Amino acid sequence: MARHGGGRGWYGRVIGAGLGVTLLAAGASVWTAQAGSAAGAAPRAAAQATRGSAAKAVAVTIAHASEAGARGVNITIDDGPDPVWTPQVLDLLREYGVKATFCMIGPQARAHPDLVKKVVAAGHRLCDHTVSHNTGMDKRSQTYQSQQILDAERMITKASGGVRPVYYRAPGGAFTPYSRKLAASRGMRPLGWNVDSKDFERPGTDAIVATVEKELPNGPTLLFHDAGGDRSQTLGALRRILPRLREQGYSFGFPVR
Repeated sequence: MARHGGGRGWYGRVIGAGLGVTLLAAGASVWTAQAGSAAGAAPRAAAQATRGSAAKAVAVTIAHASEAGARGVNITIDDGPDPVWTPQVLDLLREYGVKATFCMIGPQARAHPDLVKKVVAAGHRLCDHTVSHNTGMDKRSQTYQSQQILDAERMITKASGGVRPVYYRAPGGAFTPYSRKLAASRGMRPLGWNVDSKDFERPGTDAIVATVEKELPNGPTLLFHDAGGDRSQTLGALRRILPRLREQGYSFGFPVR
């Protein structure tokens, strides 16, 4: 999976001050192999883990497939919540009847608990995206990895009012066997992606749409962002992509757990 190394200084400025603290082409046959046993599984009714429930260990393998099966698409939204862009993303998802997975930065969740609660209330799922969004954390110590994952988990859970994240996405895909095992032991399935929309780079709405169309045969989990700068291009792209996917016979689901 690609690493988003460039253009991420936003995290150093925002997180550092607070710490002291990743369509339409025919690709169903490719996805069927990835979906495995999930191909025939019904989507889960509950979007989140039970409020206040104890963590239950999940699989340590990196999830890519969709609970909606071989024609399912997982929309994942990274790096928020953001007070400007997250509400607009939520409005757009509600307009098209789509549920998504929000991979949140711990301090962002702590700073905007109202938005975390809105994400949960709308039926979306939460994902731990660490404290500092360090794309090189796979080169750091286990102590550092643990701090990044567990502190973010606590921040997100507190901000949500007790609803725990059910996935863990390593920044830039910087997973390690240790980080995957730790997250899984906390009930957070390691979450990858198949389609990097490249929206973080703000290449233009047309370019984002074209990237998704080109990459969709790679698999069902699509990566977008709701923070880190102006996300108007992301919103414009989603407004075109979501109805087009549905017209093509895809359904929207959550990543397998």
